[in-house]
Amino acid sequence: MAAAEPARRRRPPPDEEVQDHEVRPSKPARKVAARKTPARKAPARRGATGAAAAMRAAVKQLAELLGRVPESVSSLRPSEDGWEAQVEVLELERIPDTTSILASYKVTMDAEGELISYERTRRYSRGMIDRPT
Repeated sequence: MAAAEPARRRRPPPDEEVQDHEVRPSKPARKVAARKTPARKAPARRGATGAAAAMRAAVKQLAELLGRVPESVSSLRPSEDGWEAQVEVLELERIPDTTSILASYKVTMDAEGELISYERTRRYSRGMIDRPT
């Protein structure tokens, strides 16, 4: 047979009032070591944006210029002066959807994420598969 555990005192819930004659058991204070947070690296240049912010900026700014909502960002890479992205845009919607016309745009942004230039590099139907050349 297992030995019986000693009875533990039940703490009253926080919303119950403690009477003056009751004494709550207190735990000894423990010292908690200060957590060291890893230092974040400062951006290499002022106003530099991260990849996710650059991608969102490319989509938003291109949508404003073209008047069409981009479908996706197919590539994003840093350049000497900022970012370059390839953004896919639905140019002509057709039925069935596989015959819709999409375009790929090369978007160039500065270090702050402002669009500098864009250029349509390719048009293709949605159902088209890239083939090696």
